Amino acid sequence: MDRASLLLLVIILFSIYLFSDLTTADKTIDLAAESGMIFPLSYSSLPPRVEEDFRRRRRLHQSQLPNAHMNLYDDLLANGYYTTRLLIGTPPQEFALIVDTGSTVTYVPCSTCKHCGKHQDPKFQPELSSTYEAVKCNPDCNCDDDGKLCIYERRYAEMSSSSGVLSEDLVSFGNQSQLSPQRSVFGCENAETGDLFSQRADGIMGLGRGKLSIVDQLVDKGVIDDSFSLCYGGMEVGGGAMVLGKISPPPGMVFARSDPFRSPYYNIDLKQMHVAGKSLKLNPKVFNAKHGTVLDSGTTYAYFPKEAFNAIKDAVIKEIPSLKRIHGPDPNYDDICFSGAGRDVAEIHNFFPEIAMEFGNHQKLILSPENYLFRHTKVRGAYCLGIFPDRDSTTLLGGIVVRNTLVTYDRENDKLGFLKTNCSDLWRRLASPPDSPAPTSPATQNKSSHISPSPGPASSESPTVDLPGVFRIGVITFEVSISVNNASVKPNFSEIADFIAHELEIQSSQVRLLSISTSGNEYRLKWGIYPPQSSEYISNNTALNIMSLLKENKLRLPGQFGSYKLLEWKAEQKRKQNWWEKHLLGVVGGVMISLLVISVMVKLALVWRRRQQEEATYEPVSATVKEQELQPLSSSETSNA
Repeated sequence: MDRASLLLLVIILFSIYLFSDLTTADKTIDLAAESGMIFPLSYSSLPPRVEEDFRRRRRLHQSQLPNAHMNLYDDLLANGYYTTRLLIGTPPQEFALIVDTGSTVTYVPCSTCKHCGKHQDPKFQPELSSTYEAVKCNPDCNCDDDGKLCIYERRYAEMSSSSGVLSEDLVSFGNQSQLSPQRSVFGCENAETGDLFSQRADGIMGLGRGKLSIVDQLVDKGVIDDSFSLCYGGMEVGGGAMVLGKISPPPGMVFARSDPFRSPYYNIDLKQMHVAGKSLKLNPKVFNAKHGTVLDSGTTYAYFPKEAFNAIKDAVIKEIPSLKRIHGPDPNYDDICFSGAGRDVAEIHNFFPEIAMEFGNHQKLILSPENYLFRHTKVRGAYCLGIFPDRDSTTLLGGIVVRNTLVTYDRENDKLGFLKTNCSDLWRRLASPPDSPAPTSPATQNKSSHISPSPGPASSESPTVDLPGVFRIGVITFEVSISVNNASVKPNFSEIADFIAHELEIQSSQVRLLSISTSGNEYRLKWGIYPPQSSEYISNNTALNIMSLLKENKLRLPGQFGSYKLLEWKAEQKRKQNWWEKHLLGVVGGVMISLLVISVMVKLALVWRRRQQEEATYEPVSATVKEQELQPLSSSETSNA
């Protein structure tokens, strides 16, 4: 082989080697790129759940997964929270849990708790659940002093706390849910302090970002999409709806980006505020300090950094010159309140301006007055700002901001959606059974006596809770039968009334016994629920809660006298009176008083006139009398003389 051929062969072999090396390098780069998508270097300092997020999003398929449709109860301002009903164990034990997007653990008080308050429902009894298991100590949890069980502890800003044992059991989401019961980890409380101890609600349903969150657990199991929605009722309405899982975004929904890597809270990229259509021209950085702008369903009011708070307050005051500034209902707080707007909530938009929140994508969420005001509890027709300055520079948006607003927490796409809507109407739509049959659950296990539905036609005629967003209930009546254990012992009706008031969360004076009939050991009682003495109607929130309890036969009464059975119930709306009906008595009274006054005045005028006439004809004795010419007598008078 000559030199030229040898040189050509070397060149060919070198080219093949070089091409092969480049191909291998390309493959290495591709693999590194693919690996980087799952384990990017820029995320190396982030929480471990980042990897879970990427795996979860690749695992979610395009087919529609089932949803859990759940009702919300209570009222944001009256109770300080909204609750939903969750069932735990086999057979299920029911609990009223505060819906909290700022918490990552769901927990309920357990029968072993030595320092737990008196709550709405009996404590969870693990020994009665055939599917209960305590979570054994493992490297992924904090363990107890004996190193046997996993424990948790949560402390909150208002100095309340909860601690206990992490447990696992079957969790059910109610009869309206398409989602079947799922095994989930929750906290079995052994101690609670502060507001958690004194509140009526049983515990917390954690919806925040975290591996113990009920949402994260359901998503990790692949049973729901990585999304959920909340919809709170409006001012004086209360209640609402919740959906665990994905819903189609309604037309008109505005979105804000939410960064899951900044904090476990649901933050939004708020950039500017507008009052009455006028920009406050604030530096966008003011909304990005510390934790940024956080949406927290467990908080009642809205808190802004001092600079933003002062700007919003001054702009609102500038728009309401006709209203009078007054003191707040609580002398311990310097609330900013105004009177003169009238008692009708539907009319307050005629006095107070709209506020708009502008997001990074330039979309705006309009806040009506009900989204930043609360009623003055001592002055009729007065309202106070539900916006306060925040000490640590975080913008914290509580539930008041999203009243009558559907909020979709689209965690899969890192965004939050907002749509102004009638949440009471949405509650009615979600309350109707879905197209597919819902999984059934056994009866709730409870020591208190449930009022069981009557098999007769009376119960089938009971109305459904199908009312408009704002309704006026004048009275709610229901009949129950009591089968006493001992015929010689007469039930204490006053005690029963107190129990009813306690269960319905109303005043004892609102519960009245309307009629009693007896037959052997059975008493038939008709009860009436009336508005408080200071109101014409039962508040929407209270009426909705009462009707829901009656409809679902969840009213619990003491079992010391015997068994109870709900026969029928009825809610009577009080028709809104027109002006004449509302003021008829006043008008009639005014007319009668006017006629009486006129009559008295006429009589006085006649008396005065008569006296004037008498004074005109009266001549004093000393007065000179004009002599009159004597008239001659007539002939007849002369002859008679």
